[in-house]
Amino acid sequence: MTEKRLARGGLNYPGIGSTQNGIPPEGFPCLVTQAYLGEGPATFHRVARGILAWELQRRSGLRVRAESDAVVPGARVVSGFGVGPFRINAPCEVVWVRQPAPGTGPQSAGFGYGTLPGHPARGEEAFEVTIDNRGRVFLKITAFSRPSNWFYAAGGLLTRAAQRHVTSRYIEGARQLATGES
Repeated sequence: MTEKRLARGGLNYPGIGSTQNGIPPEGFPCLVTQAYLGEGPATFHRVARGILAWELQRRSGLRVRAESDAVVPGARVVSGFGVGPFRINAPCEVVWVRQPAPGTGPQSAGFGYGTLPGHPARGEEAFEVTIDNRGRVFLKITAFSRPSNWFYAAGGLLTRAAQRHVTSRYIEGARQLATGES
């Protein structure tokens, strides 16, 4: 008996895993956003736990359905945004995960996921929390993508505005995680 997947199809873009090293595939514009979240290992670990439990997506206002409560390689997730019949579903698959390391030194934790058929874009997005050697904690979002079809390409300005809005919501969600807001 085979396991029923949350979303069908396979990853649909070149350069799978490229958000882990920050080098997008040719022809895919890359956007990197970084935001300061606070100080100290406790802040870092709170944000890391939230990122690795889909909490960043939920706090950004997305409706999240995932195959696993924890972010693990190969897990599929469908995030939805919009209202009623005007909801867009965005199926993805986790392509890499970095768990927090024991100790308090500089490190990062997070994951990257890539698009599956039915997503409005083709590409990858990564969410990482980092702590530097001075104890400063940052959220880093790396994304490379292109529209999945002519319809989404035609809405270029609207699509970019929606991406900026969701990114700002991710940052706000990370700030909530950093302060321990429930």
